[in-house]
Amino acid sequence: MSTIRRAFADLSVGQVHYAACGDRTAPAVLLLHQSPRSWNEYRAVLPLIGARRRAIAMDTAGFGDSADGGVPASIEQWARVARELLDALGIEKADVVGHHTGGVIAVELAAAFPQRVRSLVLSSTPYTDEAFRKARAQRPPIDEVAPSEDGTHLAALWQKRQGFYPAGRPELLEAFVLDALKVAHVEEGHRAVASYRMEERLGRIAQPVLIVRATDDPFAAPHAAELQHHLPQARIVDIEGGMVPLPDQMPEAFARTVLDFLENLP
Repeated sequence: MSTIRRAFADLSVGQVHYAACGDRTAPAVLLLHQSPRSWNEYRAVLPLIGARRRAIAMDTAGFGDSADGGVPASIEQWARVARELLDALGIEKADVVGHHTGGVIAVELAAAFPQRVRSLVLSSTPYTDEAFRKARAQRPPIDEVAPSEDGTHLAALWQKRQGFYPAGRPELLEAFVLDALKVAHVEEGHRAVASYRMEERLGRIAQPVLIVRATDDPFAAPHAAELQHHLPQARIVDIEGGMVPLPDQMPEAFARTVLDFLENLP
């Protein structure tokens, strides 16, 4: 049951790609990736969760191999497409795991379609209120680099992220660059997060919530306590040494944290 099987679903935006692992009759876990990554962020996590659950990692619309349908990018749109994938796969209710951008999408999915979400795992998820939106508007692009004829922009893309990735793990940065190069507008995910009004949606979430804090992630770790303040049912679990690429940096710790939470739900 550890085999990863990849497929496409025909949804409103076109073909949406996903990878799955595990028994199709087991409870479903939907995994949502950060920007501008793809399902590949969960390649090592899928068999670990798939050993006990039906684990599904989708490419967000417009990322990886998923079409965007020409629809403007937004957290709300991406959550709708995620719900369509659950429909297409015949999944009535899922536990939803999101990392960075994926966590923001998970929030909207649970708020907009509460009957489809049993629980939430919000990994390195920012709290995107008005203060966040104003601060983000004043900062330079996160991953955007100007194309160059000699290819130096590829090194620049690598170097923009290098300080937030663990030393001695070039394969993690390589995976990031490969995914980033497939995206038409590499900043689209960050802009969608920066415009999302999370403070208006968290009050709708009644599901059990786990907040995963990667302790060495300077972007997201500071948000965990604030997010918990608005989700009083949530608890925080720290993964020591975790950085921006937590799921593929530390897949065993990540999967164990998710499964421990799911297996202790009522």
